[in-house]
Amino acid sequence: MVSSMNTPIIAFICVHNSCRSQIAEALGKLLASDVFESCSAGTETKDRINQDAVRLMKREYGIDMEETQRSKLIDDIPPVDVVITMGCNVECPYLPCKHREDWNLDDPTGKDDDEFLSIMKIIETNVLDLKHRIQDGLIKLR
Repeated sequence: MVSSMNTPIIAFICVHNSCRSQIAEALGKLLASDVFESCSAGTETKDRINQDAVRLMKREYGIDMEETQRSKLIDDIPPVDVVITMGCNVECPYLPCKHREDWNLDDPTGKDDDEFLSIMKIIETNVLDLKHRIQDGLIKLR
């Protein structure tokens, strides 16, 4: 992924890069690609994206994450401007960046659809808030 015309690159990070960070990457691409580029990664990977997340993202947003995304390690992504950690409940991985924040989200893995949908809605709200803060210059990236 190459940043075009100084578009900031946002990395959504969690340990396994299989659920919350994948949802955030997909929603970032859907809702904020006019402001930033989205990627996701983890310190470990899974062989596939969480199947409940895949099913619900397809149903709710029309996004097939298995077609457009894969589980990646933090070494597999380009240099980033902003790091968003999902709430690792462990020592979150370090990546150099100009801005960092933690969204402190519970992992919905193994929980019911309502829990997944709740986390997905929070991520959607957070992505849109991040987009507006970058547009309004509230996050300094230069």
